[in-house]
Amino acid sequence: MEIFRLNLLFFLLSLLAFHVLLPASTAQLSAPETRILFQLRQMLEYPQGLQGWNNWTNFCYLPPSPSLAVVCSENHITQLTVAGDRVFQKLSDRFSIDSFFTVLTKLSRLETLSLVSLGIWGPLPEKISRLRSLQVLNISSNFITGEIPASIDGMKNLRRLVLAGNSFNGSVPDLAGLQSLQELDIKNNSLRSPIPPWIKDLNLLQRFDASLNKLVGPIPPSLFSLPSIQFLNLAGNQLSGALPSNLSCGSNLRFVDVSRNLLIGNLSGCIGSSSKNRTVLSSWNCLASGGSRYQHPYRYCRKEALAVMPPIIDKKSGKSAMKVGLILGIVGGITGAAGATGILILAVLRRAGRSHANGLKTDSFAFEKTSVRSSPVVNGRNVPQILRSPALGLPQYHVYTLEEMEDATNYFDPSNLVGEESHGQLYRGWLRDGSTVMVKCVKMKQKYTHQSLQQHMEVVSKLRHRHLVSVLGHCIETKQDHPNTANTVFIVLEHVSNGSLRDLLTDWRRREYLKWPQRMGIAIGITRGIQFLHTGIVPGIFGNDLKIENILLDESLAAKISSYNISFQSKAGSESPFNGPDASKRVHSNGNPEENDIYQLGVILLEVITGKSITSASELDKVKLQVERSLAESPTRLREEIDRAIWGTFAHESLKTAIGITMKCLSKDATSRPNIGDVLWHLQYSIQVQEDWTSSGNLSTKL
Repeated sequence: MEIFRLNLLFFLLSLLAFHVLLPASTAQLSAPETRILFQLRQMLEYPQGLQGWNNWTNFCYLPPSPSLAVVCSENHITQLTVAGDRVFQKLSDRFSIDSFFTVLTKLSRLETLSLVSLGIWGPLPEKISRLRSLQVLNISSNFITGEIPASIDGMKNLRRLVLAGNSFNGSVPDLAGLQSLQELDIKNNSLRSPIPPWIKDLNLLQRFDASLNKLVGPIPPSLFSLPSIQFLNLAGNQLSGALPSNLSCGSNLRFVDVSRNLLIGNLSGCIGSSSKNRTVLSSWNCLASGGSRYQHPYRYCRKEALAVMPPIIDKKSGKSAMKVGLILGIVGGITGAAGATGILILAVLRRAGRSHANGLKTDSFAFEKTSVRSSPVVNGRNVPQILRSPALGLPQYHVYTLEEMEDATNYFDPSNLVGEESHGQLYRGWLRDGSTVMVKCVKMKQKYTHQSLQQHMEVVSKLRHRHLVSVLGHCIETKQDHPNTANTVFIVLEHVSNGSLRDLLTDWRRREYLKWPQRMGIAIGITRGIQFLHTGIVPGIFGNDLKIENILLDESLAAKISSYNISFQSKAGSESPFNGPDASKRVHSNGNPEENDIYQLGVILLEVITGKSITSASELDKVKLQVERSLAESPTRLREEIDRAIWGTFAHESLKTAIGITMKCLSKDATSRPNIGDVLWHLQYSIQVQEDWTSSGNLSTKL
């Protein structure tokens, strides 16, 4: 009995010692903070990741998931991450953002707070600054409005501030007090102000993303030379002026995107063409050094920069007045670039003067929707102006003889016939150097002079692009009794050997090779090809027969559009000699041909994402609705709607971005569809997110 008592005493002492020595971080969360979590769940209207809680839930031991992560220290929550699926839907009218943050700020030990895609709406209250221990604040992809609270400047411990994907407006407040800040992400809001000057004092800032806002004025040169800056994205704003020629960059800067602004002059210094180990994107400004195919004309930026300046109210007169400092910034930028561009402008003006004197109406090489459709007029005829594409490694354009065409196709042997349409046949052929080509045989339905067709072919010869099936040459056959009248035109096209995109997506063996990165690369290639057709020549080529079976792939899986519309007219109202009698009717049957191209691109993108063949309007509506619903429900539900062949190969944010722009392309309201530049920007952003995700070592989405 004595031994039993001793053993019992030893057991009780051991049990007491265990409880005394138990680390505080492993104890149950305090009752007040437990109640706060239940309150927050109710206010957020029970998001899916928070539905399994009960009175016995030990929040400090919950396994982390994509939708919820809780970390505790000394009976208090230090990290709270909640991710929902309200991408397009706000919380109900019962929700009060003020009440929500009143409750939330009682978690006074919070160091990390992430509330993403929860449908939170309303102006962010100043009381957010009560979370003074906060080091990471991420409230992205919600519906928060109003100005960014100036009180955030008092949160001295913040290292990451992510406010992206909301509806913040007004100006960016003074946050110079955030000296520990390493990341500031305010992209995709409606902020309208100059870039704040205090950013130059954030010596620890590594990432600054202010893209897709309405920021105006010049870009402070000091932004590029911040000692810790690595990533700088200012794309999609209304920033203007010229950057200095002696611009210097911080040694850590690796990525710069200033595209889709109103910049002029040259990109030189550390972000010029000679910069190494640094990615610089600068398209769709008015830069002399950015490649003319992807820049607006100089006058466009000058006009738009003045138009977007935010007015202020003169207190004495009560009238609207421009901010003098910003105007001086723009004027200074324009003046600084004038010396570099003066000779070019003078040459253009002289050329315009000569053209006007000769009765020629000139038009710029602008890529705006309002100007790309127009072209000079010579003797009552439209003469397109062509912008040359870069060298593609293709053979020099060649004018063939009929004998060479017969030799290439073995006298148009039926065994070489690939396809036949109402306006001609397509043959496979072999040139004398052994290369494989496609020969399109077009019978003339009307009388065209040899000279007029030759002019058409001079235009066609310039249609060379990495993502188009390029024209290599032609042959014009004339009638013996009418040597000046063309009878048949043979168009020699490059041969693309890897089949169509539809072939790969419908072949279950080959589709396995098309993982998400490859599909995004193909999608970007298609979009770039369309962008060239829309903006790479003047007038642009619209109303293209964009279908997935008309997208061909070469050995490196580069996409090439094979069905673009060559609709040059030799007579007013006459049909194109290349597209057949139905082309014009097909192109214009559903309204604006540019918007139709965007819609057809959306169909292709949807097929690429889902792997499903869409052959009718009803199928399209069904697939589109399924994807939209799954996107709003949950990542797991979305995974069920995409092609199984890409499971485990995509970053969710990359997929979501691609789906978002696809849905906009498929908008029933044609005027709401994006232009081709917008589509390309979003797809490029999607692949950038994917590359970041891949480089971080992810092997699975774990959805």
